[in-house]
Amino acid sequence: MFQTKITEMLGIKYPIIGGTMMWITNPEFTAAISNAGGLGILASAMYNNQEEFANAIDRIHELTDKPFAVNLNLFPMKRPVDNNEYLDVLIRKGVKIVETSGHSAPEKLYQRFKKEGMVWMHKCVGVRYALKVQSMGGDIITVVGYENGGATGKLDIGTLALVPKVVESVGLPVIAGGGISDGRGFLAVLALGADAAIIGTRLLTTQEAPIHENLKTALINASELDTMLIMRSIGATHRVWANTAAKKCAEIERGNADLSDIMQIVAGENARKMFDKGELDAGIISCGQGVGLAHDIPTVKELFDRMISEATEIAKNLAGD
Repeated sequence: MFQTKITEMLGIKYPIIGGTMMWITNPEFTAAISNAGGLGILASAMYNNQEEFANAIDRIHELTDKPFAVNLNLFPMKRPVDNNEYLDVLIRKGVKIVETSGHSAPEKLYQRFKKEGMVWMHKCVGVRYALKVQSMGGDIITVVGYENGGATGKLDIGTLALVPKVVESVGLPVIAGGGISDGRGFLAVLALGADAAIIGTRLLTTQEAPIHENLKTALINASELDTMLIMRSIGATHRVWANTAAKKCAEIERGNADLSDIMQIVAGENARKMFDKGELDAGIISCGQGVGLAHDIPTVKELFDRMISEATEIAKNLAGD
């Protein structure tokens, strides 16, 4: 029922995209999302060098014959990588779908995307950014509203207003997200004109998500009120789960903390203590307001099948069938 421009362009069963999550969307989780009918996206910034990155792509190929994408991260990083070198790996390994995300468009990369015939998706938070990427030859625009987990940008526009505005402003297929956890949210963004939905937070509470069971349990017991914004003072606003570390970050920001103090709290090694050992207050985890709609821990396939079934039933009821 839900075949769109996106399912056609990407060769996927469902118009559902798995959001890129640092330290979480590894090869196994990426493949699980693709095998469930969506599009998994590997987080390239997890890898220290080209060899590790190439091995990760090989691992995905071992686990799935379905389409997948790779994210090239344009945000400032504590441990910067050379995305041109990582793009060399993508080309060598035959990866045909690339996602970029960051504070600006990939001026130094996009011509190579086009030369190699890649499908280029760019994730942004507003119309002007979407128009810029369209002018550069982008193929798909991804936009996420203010409800989303992770980077929220600085425009603070909710999904309900953002998505139709972008859809009416660009001539490209749009993937939309921000607060989507079930078939209701999925159908809503399609009704707003999007050709697919992107979800991140809801995927954290799936069986295949590579995070500790303590954290999964905490998230399914969280409400829509249990997120907060941090790092706005350094121009890198993120919505995260409101645990002790996040509250500490907000506290020192109010005291005009510098970047190094903030990074001591939000550093990836702290987050990995949460993910690997279940130390719930060791670091931060990106988390959207849709966490309040996650009540169980299904497989990714069960989640996607349920979302499509729910959306199909709602659409039939609205049509009076």
